Amino acid sequence: MTARPSDSVLLTVTGRDGPDTTARLTGLLAEAGAELLDVEQVVVQGLLTLALWVRLPSGESLPTLPSLARELGVTVDIRAVAPAVTSPEPGLGPEPLRYVVTAVGKALGVQDVHALTQKLAAGNARVERITRLSETPLAAVELHVTLPPDADPTALKRALLALSMASPTFDVALQRESLYRRGKRMVVMDMDSTLIRIEVIDELARAYGVHAKVAAITERAMHGEMDYDESLRQRVALLAGLDARVLHELAANLPLTEGAETLIRVLRRLGYRTAVISGGFSVAAEALQKRLGIDFAYSNALEVQDGKLTGRTVGTIVNARRKAELLETLAKQEGVLLEQVIAVGDGANDLLMLEKAGLGIAFRAKPKLREAADTSISAGGLDTILTLLGLTARELREVG
Repeated sequence: MTARPSDSVLLTVTGRDGPDTTARLTGLLAEAGAELLDVEQVVVQGLLTLALWVRLPSGESLPTLPSLARELGVTVDIRAVAPAVTSPEPGLGPEPLRYVVTAVGKALGVQDVHALTQKLAAGNARVERITRLSETPLAAVELHVTLPPDADPTALKRALLALSMASPTFDVALQRESLYRRGKRMVVMDMDSTLIRIEVIDELARAYGVHAKVAAITERAMHGEMDYDESLRQRVALLAGLDARVLHELAANLPLTEGAETLIRVLRRLGYRTAVISGGFSVAAEALQKRLGIDFAYSNALEVQDGKLTGRTVGTIVNARRKAELLETLAKQEGVLLEQVIAVGDGANDLLMLEKAGLGIAFRAKPKLREAADTSISAGGLDTILTLLGLTARELREVG
């Protein structure tokens, strides 16, 4: 257990975790005048792994380290660190690209972790740290990885997306590690098939007996045969004469998506601003706003006369471009940088909104939106977003 003087060495400590193990080992190094270059520690099921990268003064050694290790009940491995693997000084040469990979599922098995790390290795991503975010069972982990400065992160994103789409049991997200990753302050969501499990216009059409006609127009719009505004006008026109009471009854009983209540409750406790920006209808959006305590709601207003729908909307249509504009306006109004905004949606008309936000999340979306978004959620509920923010199960329990 000796090292050459003035070498930088890596001390790897393993064994039982005691209340003063780290304090006594670092005390020994301090007495020897060692320079601390890096440190990492983790305790799993009461077993400690502590790594200390230090540089010892010329002529200094650690003769008492073996006896201290025996007393503490740990094993210490000391290895000289070759110059080739030491980290470059900041500003001297290109820095590696740093990303965070989050895997979330009901339970992550060894096959899941193997598949994930295999994709990372194939993409030349080096895993520097793995942190468990969940409690028992193991359901969420966060991997801090680096890519070479000249690497293409898009290729890694596609590989992880393919892995996530191939597995119905867990989601994988890739985010750039930056100042704003855990500094998000606003979450903006689509409503239909995102915050709620239905499409309101489909349910109204079904109640009025015109669902097949509405569905046919929707299909034409999806195939690019008409733009969103025209498709909305034609579909709403088919609802002319519907008793407005049907709309209000539907709005009062909207089926929430799994995890929606938890997401909004926790975001509110943490001081986030929340908004619904939807191409759906204002009666439903405002009912959700009141029910969940959402701060803002923007959507299309249906015209009503004599208690019945006229088949027309009132005001500017909330289409894809309008959604992106509203997000930007709202962020500016609330003093929030776009990098601090999360946008969540499921359809093509959410794409511009997702691109405008610092983090765009495709939620149970079609493949094209998944590919275009920063990340996607398919297996979990909306509360998976909290894990993407880096919140642990213990932290979530604290905020209720």
